[in-house]
Amino acid sequence: MNFLKRNYGWIIVTILATLPMLVIFNMIKFDFSNGLSISLIEGAGSGDKSTLEMLYHVSGEFAIRWMTVVLTLTPVFIIFGVTNLFVRQAMGIATAVWSFLHFIIFIWAEGFLETFTQVNYIAGFIAVLILIPLFFTSNRKSMKLLKTNWKKLQSFAYVAIFLSLLHVAILDKTWLIYAIITGVGFIIRIPVVKNKFINFRKNRRMVNS
Repeated sequence: MNFLKRNYGWIIVTILATLPMLVIFNMIKFDFSNGLSISLIEGAGSGDKSTLEMLYHVSGEFAIRWMTVVLTLTPVFIIFGVTNLFVRQAMGIATAVWSFLHFIIFIWAEGFLETFTQVNYIAGFIAVLILIPLFFTSNRKSMKLLKTNWKKLQSFAYVAIFLSLLHVAILDKTWLIYAIITGVGFIIRIPVVKNKFINFRKNRRMVNS
């Protein structure tokens, strides 16, 4: 019971991040008759999208969604005064896993060298590279080992989100909503704006008490 109480945030994030994987698995066929072979199920895409296009869409959408959610946690803390560092780490891991999956699907379909043929591909590739060390250091042990350097390393998430937004913007996908959410979040981080929210919370708490 204590385990569930301490780790309920991780459990909720894990469930939310894992459930969409069912969509991915429903579009992939695993054959174990002669070893392991993986192939796409034709016609598994929705609308006019092919199965491969749907895999691109689902994995890419969830990667940028989780990344945006992670960056909105600080503004949420500033506004409401509620935070959970380890839940943020869980969300960061979910972001990295979906980003890695998106890149693996790309490599599977196009080949690794295709990564360097377009600016948007290069931007996405660099974002994935940045997420690798963030992924492996999103734990309590790394926090203790790296100490103050841990926050400096994790701050590279801002570079990753910028490159990811650039990646989807060039592809003409539905990137604008993520850019707006991220932009508002950065505005809330501005010291003047941040202090106003913090002072408002303090004054409200004093009035209620």
